[in-house]
Amino acid sequence: MEKTRVRFAPSPTGALHIGGGHTALFNWLWARHTGGSFILRIEDTDMERSTKEFEDTIMSGLVWLGLDWDEGPDRGGDFGPYRQSERLHLYRKYAGQLVDEGLAYKEGDAVIFRVPQGKTLAFDDVVYGHIEMQSETLKDIVLMKSDGMPTYNYAVVVDDHCMAISHVIRGEDHISNTPKQLLLYDALRWERPVFAHLPMILGKDKKKLSKRHGATSIYEYRDMGYFPEAVFNFLGNLGWNAGDEKEIYTRDEAATLFDLARVTRKAAVFDMEKLNFINQEHLKRLDPDVRLSLVEPFWREEGLSVDAFDRRYLRDALTLMGGRGQTIRELAAYASYFLSFDVVRERYDGKDITEEQRGGLKEFFSALLSSPAWSTETLEAFTRNWADAKGIRIKDLAMPLRMAITGAKVSPGIFEVASLMGRDEVRKRLVGYDLLG
Repeated sequence: MEKTRVRFAPSPTGALHIGGGHTALFNWLWARHTGGSFILRIEDTDMERSTKEFEDTIMSGLVWLGLDWDEGPDRGGDFGPYRQSERLHLYRKYAGQLVDEGLAYKEGDAVIFRVPQGKTLAFDDVVYGHIEMQSETLKDIVLMKSDGMPTYNYAVVVDDHCMAISHVIRGEDHISNTPKQLLLYDALRWERPVFAHLPMILGKDKKKLSKRHGATSIYEYRDMGYFPEAVFNFLGNLGWNAGDEKEIYTRDEAATLFDLARVTRKAAVFDMEKLNFINQEHLKRLDPDVRLSLVEPFWREEGLSVDAFDRRYLRDALTLMGGRGQTIRELAAYASYFLSFDVVRERYDGKDITEEQRGGLKEFFSALLSSPAWSTETLEAFTRNWADAKGIRIKDLAMPLRMAITGAKVSPGIFEVASLMGRDEVRKRLVGYDLLG
């Protein structure tokens, strides 16, 4: 069996967007599933808009998603160069060949392919099945523009052939381009690759994905606090499923399970709620040290004194948060009260506590802080016994404690939180709300 060779060929005219990331991911999955090669090729013949900065940004986005490539402009390979701007000699060579054979003609400085009449252009797409078109529906195809640059439909054929690409995996919007490319493959007497076109990605309103549906750049999701493996997982679910209703998987699991034959024709829906769910599930399963390393930059961004705390304490605090927070940024925000009393004061002013309540709470908190043992179990037992003895509900004691040390009505078990924070920090916060005698 011929070795699988697939490519992702972005234009460096902007950042890596969701559609591009989706295409790159499916190419990467097929290469890794088959033991083949994933090639990064830069289509930079739009000289006015293409920049090295965008090229670097695209590469960084792929790295963030975990999509490593085997050949490319930064890594080299046997089929380079890997930028179109460095392959102009090839485009001129084969355009000249077609002119010499009478299959193309010149119009000024441009080279144009003469579309033959009465030809059925057919191919079997892995996803969409048998597709055919009559050549009479096509106009002659510009190969080389008057500025000396190749057109997309011509350059992609030359590049895919010269790089021995076995499978062309791309968005379904390219189906209409395929018959034009078939004509060029046949005219140059080159073997056609296998074509697999991926379904469109739509918003929940079934309209083309745009800014109104959420961020469109891969980096925006990084900055919002999404975990790269979760974004990988989410994009993989758009137009393909791992089987057995499996929604959450690692990169390695996806590569093992992936099959082009199971890519759907139906347009995929970009659902932020689903992304949030997948991201939250991945965050739950993270190694505690990895989770801390992801959260830490967001704490620093908020000006919190991360270095003032023992890393075990911070790791345990995040573990205690459980599944709270759908993104890393949200988790960092929810857990920030473990690092700062100022955060708590910003959230809660304590004005809902009446003077009558304050007196009873001072008595209780003074006794609680004087107890010889300080653990989750002893704090809860002490509070329950106190509530029973006073004939009051335990939540009338636990909720003021929660508000005073977290600033929020919802938190992990408040006795677990208090135990982790320690007696001195809890005392400091209760004093801050005038809840100690």
